[in-house]
Amino acid sequence: MGRLHSAAYLRVPYHYPECAAKARLVVAADEVEARSRLAVEQLGYARSTTSWREVIEDPEVQAVSITAPNHMHREMALAAAEGGKHFWGEKPLGRFPHETLEIAAAADRGGIRTIVGLNYRHPPAVQHARCLIRDGALGEITHFRMQFVASYSSNPKGALSWRFSRELAGLGILADLGSHAVDLAQCLLGPIVRVSASSSILIPHRPKLAMGEGTHFSVAPEGSELGDVENEDWAAALVEFESGVRGTIEVSRVIVGAEARYAFEVTGTEGAVAWNFERMNELEVYGPLSTGDRGYAHVLMGPGHPGFDRFQPGQGIPMGFDDLKVIEAHLFLESIADGVQREPGVREIAAAARTIDAMVRSTESGRWEDVTQS
Repeated sequence: MGRLHSAAYLRVPYHYPECAAKARLVVAADEVEARSRLAVEQLGYARSTTSWREVIEDPEVQAVSITAPNHMHREMALAAAEGGKHFWGEKPLGRFPHETLEIAAAADRGGIRTIVGLNYRHPPAVQHARCLIRDGALGEITHFRMQFVASYSSNPKGALSWRFSRELAGLGILADLGSHAVDLAQCLLGPIVRVSASSSILIPHRPKLAMGEGTHFSVAPEGSELGDVENEDWAAALVEFESGVRGTIEVSRVIVGAEARYAFEVTGTEGAVAWNFERMNELEVYGPLSTGDRGYAHVLMGPGHPGFDRFQPGQGIPMGFDDLKVIEAHLFLESIADGVQREPGVREIAAAARTIDAMVRSTESGRWEDVTQS
């Protein structure tokens, strides 16, 4: 993700030539010295270090990207806020909801601009769906269904990376994909006010791998020592929005057959929309047809849809995941340039964290739990 942030900064002037701020890559930190040197050799940084504190304390640095594992988010973000350094941080911005809320409060006190890597709200198809919902094209919203399910950890031989440790990751899939899912749900339909949730560890043991030698996509060699998975693989929740609409959200990292099924369906009294990240540039739109029939239209994104023309000239030419990070980099730089906070920042990830906290409480109590608003 550090590589992706670095490339995204450099792509902003090409896609957004009017952007008032231009990033200069000053210094990058990685605790593994060989990797830190690659930031200079491959990514274009002026220098590198093995100490992240040196990045925040550097007088030339005005803004930082936080792309470290979850257990480092709090310390890094608090140091950045205290030092007056704007930050673009990857979700979930902390191991647990209370850490996320602490970071958000510190950023507000520090008066800094922030962007958080909640990138699934940025695809033109998602923004088009949001416009249709907000403009009333679907009528009164009646149903909502969302799945953020992936197979990246479905192999029981998949390595026991930091993501499976409560000390290093905190929550499991509720933080990893749940933060994305909840943010996107609230982006589309507004605040969630109460939830009823359940969670489970479906693969309780995994082969150990030395820290820094792989990722949660890595498969360990045969005969590796096993260790315990300490956080949830799967979770699901009934959710109620402030509008009164109820729906479902399911998240999983161990499902077989869905590589990256990050999908939603929103149904109203006059129409419906459906989207799946695996087909990021397409939106299914249900409504009356000119023939008098009713049915789904398969809409390919094009220059007439929000933000698409920044990346591609014609309908059907696809955007990719990396482009979503360029959108984030632009939002971050513009926020710094004019002092106007864009979304999604710490306020939006804090709202997601409050909802996830209610989900955790519900898994423990077995009851509906209210989402606290402060």
